[in-house]
Amino acid sequence: MTSDPSAAIPGSDGPRLLLVEDDAKLSGLLVRLLSAEGYVVDLARDGQAGLHHALTRSYDVMVVDRGLPAIEGVDLVRRLRTRGVVAPVLVLTARGTTEDRVEGLDAGAEDYVVKPFEVDELLARLRALLRRHVETSSTLDLGGALLDVAARRVLADGAAEPVELSGRECELLQLFATHPRQVFTRDEVRRRIFEDADSPNAVDTYVYYLRRKLGRGAIRTVRGIGYQLGSV
Repeated sequence: MTSDPSAAIPGSDGPRLLLVEDDAKLSGLLVRLLSAEGYVVDLARDGQAGLHHALTRSYDVMVVDRGLPAIEGVDLVRRLRTRGVVAPVLVLTARGTTEDRVEGLDAGAEDYVVKPFEVDELLARLRALLRRHVETSSTLDLGGALLDVAARRVLADGAAEPVELSGRECELLQLFATHPRQVFTRDEVRRRIFEDADSPNAVDTYVYYLRRKLGRGAIRTVRGIGYQLGSV
């Protein structure tokens, strides 16, 4: 596995995980372990690369080492939170004091595991983070409306009836709503949601469908880059 996010396991539909770890031996072990557990793993070997990956890709969960070159792990988490990245973060560290844990959690991390750690515990903590993230993301704010992911519908403020969505429409809107400040390229959206679509224009087609149902402002076009959540 390389540090290139495009090197994630092709065709896999498992949770996407960003691992930011500079120790070659440990990162290699974790990539093999997590891939075997069904995660689609991208590896960054320093904090700057981790920041770039997290701001240009969408992840379900992130594992961040604290002692990173370029940008230290807790500082990386803090920068991600200020930029609107909401994916849950588990921090790995050799520092186990209460002060270190509090600093990591206050920066925006959801969990903190001290090295050396038990593999089964790490996997269990990641599963718990994913479960909590899904539960808290079942209803998402669209800016003047709410997306009910389970029911696949949008209820706008003042609207008498909800707007029903297809499965793909709901997945696409959920992606934007979960990362409201992030701009997604067409290629990234295609890999996440439309990898099996026959049409190369599937992303643009479904953006059109959402705009037709929710208004043109629902999805914002960022010229030369891609799409971002607007407001309903």
